Order: sequence, then C-alpha cells, then structure tokens
Amino acid sequence: MNPQTPDALDLASYDFDLPAECIAQRPVSPRDAARLMHVDRASGVIASREHRNQIRDLPHLLRAGDLLVLNVTRVLAARLRGRKSSGGRAEALLLEPLADATGRRYRALVRSSGRLHAGQHFEFGPRGAGLAAELVRIEANGEVVLAFAPGPSPYSLGEAPLPPYIRRKGDERELRASDLERYQTVYARVPGAVAAPTAGLHFTRALLEQLEQSGVRRAEVVLHVGPGTFRPLRPEDLAAARLHAEHYELPEQTAAAIKQTREDGGRVVAVGTTSVRVLETCAQRDGCVTPGVGETDLFLRPGSELRVVDGLVTNFHLPRSSLLLLVTAFLGREATLSSYREAVENGYRFYSYGDAMLII
Repeated sequence: MNPQTPDALDLASYDFDLPAECIAQRPVSPRDAARLMHVDRASGVIASREHRNQIRDLPHLLRAGDLLVLNVTRVLAARLRGRKSSGGRAEALLLEPLADATGRRYRALVRSSGRLHAGQHFEFGPRGAGLAAELVRIEANGEVVLAFAPGPSPYSLGEAPLPPYIRRKGDERELRASDLERYQTVYARVPGAVAAPTAGLHFTRALLEQLEQSGVRRAEVVLHVGPGTFRPLRPEDLAAARLHAEHYELPEQTAAAIKQTREDGGRVVAVGTTSVRVLETCAQRDGCVTPGVGETDLFLRPGSELRVVDGLVTNFHLPRSSLLLLVTAFLGREATLSSYREAVENGYRFYSYGDAMLII
C-alpha cells in the first residue's frame, strides 16, 4: 500500500490545508463524546460515511479478544508563569529534574522579553508568594538549567503544559485550572510527561469498563512524552532517521498479554502514537515484544516496518509532523491525507483536544 522508502521522504508531500477553526481549543464533554472516524486499514476506506461514530462506540467496533495498549504516563504541571527580577513577564516549561546535590535544579525552556543570560533571576507563581529561581546555564540547544530556591516543588505552582496551538487568554484562570484534569488521561499513574498522550484523553472509566465487559482486554506501557513532540521536524532528523529520545517502560505483563493475544488470534490496538513507539521499539519479528526499560528515539515513517500494532486509535495531527508520518507508516500516505481532507470537510476537530481516528 505504501511503497515509499524512508530515504525518499519529502516533507512537502505530507502537508495539507487546515483552517484555524479546525484546531480544537477546548475538550468536548464528556470525554467519550468526541467523534471517531473509522478507517479500514486494508483498503484505506472510511468505514462509516455518515460520520456519526463517537469514541463511546469503540465496544462495537472492536472484537472480543482484542488488546488495547494504553500509555499510563502522567503529565506534570510543568508550565510556570512568573516574572523576571526586572519585572517583565516570564514563562518556564520544566523538562526534567537534574540529579544534583540540591535536588532543586531542572532542565527547562524559558520564554521572556529580552535575551536570557546566566545569573538571571525569576519568581514563578503568585507575586510575592512565588518561588525564586536563577538561570544557571544556557545549553547549546536553547534549553536552560534553572536552580530553584528552597521551598515547595515547582510543580506545585504549575499549570498543564498545553501545546502552543491552544490559546489561553490571561483572564481564563478557571479554564486553565480545569486543564490540569482534562489534559490528563483517567488512567494516568506514572509521572514524567510534559505533553499528554492525547488519544487517551477520550477514554472514561465507564468506557473502559464497557470494553472489558465486551471482551476487549487492556495492557499498559509508559512513554514520557517530551517537548520534542511539538517541535518541527528538522533536516537532521530526516537524515538520521531518529527523533528526540523519550523514556519508555514495557512491563513483562504487557509482553505476556501481547503473546497471548497473538496466540488467540486477537488484534493489538495501540491507543496513541506514543504506545506505538514503545511497542515497535520492543518488537520481535513474530509480532510479540521484549519487555524492558530505556530510551527510544525510534522514528516511524513511510517505509518503516510495523510488526506489533494491528490497530490504532489516534487524534488528527499537524501537517509535516512526526506524528502524521507515523500514521502514514501505518495506513499509507494517500489514505491518510484523503481521510484528513474528509475530516476537514466534515468538521472534525484537530490536535490535542480534538477528535480521533480508529484505523484497524
């Protein structure tokens, strides 16, 4: 279906027109009311031309014996608002804590007016009751190291690290507070991500129970999504055929569940591109997986061989993005872009708080 090899990749052929009004700014309520485009992987054809499916229809679209694989990473409240010591506004995105004697240093991205420099001082959180921080070092890639003063965890002052295409006006504090709950899957339990595995945002506990009652089993992986998921693909990414590295965990129980699913004739259905990356990082030639913990920089794109995943639940992604390329690796370029064009024409909502596809 997709003869293009990775070496022949041309990003311009993975572009599409997307009106700004298609970008979801708020989540639907309830979660499982999001729309679901059902695409047949073998033919590339949209299975329901009426476009009436919702996420809550998954129990009727999957089969008893199928296995859903969920990414149980938990998003940290990693976005900090504050100000420079000179008074100008500043924002920080905490990427990860550093192992040092103080336990108060973090890799971060900082945005403020003027140039950043070592020795610069900030206060994050409410004015007069925030947490002081010093910019200790600027890295070559634009990241910085922030050293926080003794006190509460910086995450206790943070907000949900929404992607840049979701706009929040300064006075929408109540909405920003609700993002801490909505920009998080109901099954999240392992802290470490700075971006949500967004396909999982649609699931409710009731829907998971209905799926289980219909014979669809569940298994877990962890992929701590990093800020690289929002960065444009660079020529060096394409040349190296590698992406930003992210921490993953694939438990023995999940490897056993996939093996059993294979033996029973069921299908492995990944919830989100992050779950796909973990499964295919650990893939064996027989479609099973090897359990493990590590870092993955796997770049799945047209021409890549997918050995484990039989089905995919995923949101609608940005043009020219690594996430879109992963979907085309699974479905094929023409079928993917055709589905996306139909999604735009039929008012589907795109990106993190948007609607979803089931490709199976």
